[in-house]
Amino acid sequence: MEGERHLGALLQNMTPELQDGVFVFCCLSPAEAPPAALTPLMLFREREGITLIVRREEAEQAGLTYQFAARLITLSVHSALDAVGFLAAVTTALAAAGISVNAVSAFHHDHLFVPEAQAEQAMRVLQEVSRSAAGP
Repeated sequence: MEGERHLGALLQNMTPELQDGVFVFCCLSPAEAPPAALTPLMLFREREGITLIVRREEAEQAGLTYQFAARLITLSVHSALDAVGFLAAVTTALAAAGISVNAVSAFHHDHLFVPEAQAEQAMRVLQEVSRSAAGP
């Protein structure tokens, strides 16, 4: 099934879901291998190092330093990888509410990492964006 590209449909049907747990961002050196016991939600290689997004308890058990304790919100609409404006609209609404966000696009959905303390507020903002897109 192909993902949705129409911005209005994406916003209206995004159905944000707050996932369980707290996730953190860890950085390893480019030559360092992630600990075998980890099950990262994401691994991304850059010239400067390897970013891992893992559950906070896993990072602590592995003795990894981390930054940005975040909650994960999944936008459940199946968005096309080449959809235009969806994340821009969502992150703009969160920014207007003073909420930082780290967005990750995967094959089926977009995922938002928001500060742990602002997760419920972020959910309210996203639900309002979706309601507004649905119209009166």
